[in-house]
Amino acid sequence: MAKASPRPVSAAALRHLKKNDPALGRLIEKVGAYTLRVEAIQSPFNALAQAIMHQQITGKAAATIVRRFKEMLGDGESFPTPEAVLGASDETLRAVGLSRSKALAVRDLAAKTIDGTVPTYGALKAMEDELIAERLTQIRGIGLWTVHMLLMFRLGRPDVVPTTDYGVRKGFMVAFRTKAMPSPKDVAARAEKWRPYRSVASWYLWRALELPGPKARRSLPVAKAKGRR
Repeated sequence: MAKASPRPVSAAALRHLKKNDPALGRLIEKVGAYTLRVEAIQSPFNALAQAIMHQQITGKAAATIVRRFKEMLGDGESFPTPEAVLGASDETLRAVGLSRSKALAVRDLAAKTIDGTVPTYGALKAMEDELIAERLTQIRGIGLWTVHMLLMFRLGRPDVVPTTDYGVRKGFMVAFRTKAMPSPKDVAARAEKWRPYRSVASWYLWRALELPGPKARRSLPVAKAKGRR
């Protein structure tokens, strides 16, 4: 698998965010350089299968499942093909470490890759974000959050905001000093002023959780009610 590389962001993008949302601008200044890393895709099937395997478990446990998946359905090195997944027994998929629901999801992904529901990598690169989401959420086990992670971390799309992500919502609380956890609608509403760089803003909200606690919270501005619109 290709090594992830830092995703550069233009000075114009940071100026835009700082100008349109001064509170976010202060967070950007505290966090520093934007270092989101985009990992190259070998194939959409590969990327989405691994995304399913990583759902709701630790990275270490997921890595073990991916390794077994390669060993038991492939040659131990290359990622198995959709055809290999469809040809595997339920017992084999469970032995890999997949739960029943994840095994069904990976099978559905394999079938929809073969029938063309899952676009090729070349097609994905040319598609609008909304169309990608429409296509991929037809797959069992693939929701909008998983699509957003693919768009941001595998395709490097600049204008994505995962409004349901816990880390983004918690970072919103820290950055804008809200008393309650914002709803996805709250995040989406404020994110309108971040367009067309919502991925950059989302990344900084994640980083807000890594700042020194009390000191960082005291020095970050308190959001006014109108600032959340």
